[in-house]
Amino acid sequence: MAGREPEIITEKNQMRKWSRAMRAKGETIGLVPTMGYLHEGHISLIKEAHKRTSLIVVSIYVNPGQFSPTEDLSTYPSDLHGDIRKLMAVPGGVDVVFHPHNLYDYGESKTTGLKNGGSSSNCENSSGGVDGEVEKKGVISCVEERGLGHETWVRVERLEKGMCGKSRPVFFRGVTTVVTKLFNIVEPDVVVFGKKDYQQWRIIQRMVRDLDFSIEVIGSEVMRDNDGLAMSSRNVHLSPEEREKALSINRSLLRAKLSAEKGQVNCRELRNLVTQAVDKAGGRIDYVEIVDQESLEVVEEIKSPVVFSIAAWFGKVRLIDNMEINI
Repeated sequence: MAGREPEIITEKNQMRKWSRAMRAKGETIGLVPTMGYLHEGHISLIKEAHKRTSLIVVSIYVNPGQFSPTEDLSTYPSDLHGDIRKLMAVPGGVDVVFHPHNLYDYGESKTTGLKNGGSSSNCENSSGGVDGEVEKKGVISCVEERGLGHETWVRVERLEKGMCGKSRPVFFRGVTTVVTKLFNIVEPDVVVFGKKDYQQWRIIQRMVRDLDFSIEVIGSEVMRDNDGLAMSSRNVHLSPEEREKALSINRSLLRAKLSAEKGQVNCRELRNLVTQAVDKAGGRIDYVEIVDQESLEVVEEIKSPVVFSIAAWFGKVRLIDNMEINI
């Protein structure tokens, strides 16, 4: 029922106790992991979970384990009160918001006061100030930069290597680790991820298969604003001019998909189409790849279902998008 305020749980043991009590009553639990600053894309994931389980848990946690010290952890947008209002308006409601303080605090660290696992003084500035230290220590996440003592990481070794894994080498290691922690704490029957983060969705699917989690992983379709831009919490950082330029991503992907459906199966030609359009609009390409939908291996000619994936910078905002091509 919409209008119902969810229970807010911040402690791991309390969350696990709630889940086990609900299971004992015969309930099923759907989990929607988020980093907050919710939008209609997140709401669509919750609606999808409602189709499959009797109870819904939404986690809100900005995970420092998936950010390097030079990325945008400290500027990632947040609005917990606004998020709760949005969740109260969801048809069917949300039963629990799991909003932990710091999932990497084991009661041994001297580091305190890190809101939501949020920024510390040496993991704040995405424009620099720690680059030299990173080079000395190797590629690390904000968790290691802070010396929190966490040293166990989950990796899906092959699927994490390409696309976003090239430019964000700690990202997927951090995602799979925090998702594993959430699985162990919430103990859901179903988890729902958005296909906008296509590589992430496939990696979680593979991790669940390989580690024998008894959890169904659902991929929900990309949600777009009326102008076609894929919904993202980071869109708030785009200026009106940058947002208009960023529309080149979706528009060029649509043209490439239509071209493929008309018989153009040469991936180099299709990649060039998108690259040129984004370059012309003033974007800075991170990657443009056409890969197999399951193996995520790069293909040069479309002979089976693929996904056309892109990451590009507009101003200081890195946007990702993709489009499945099934021919």
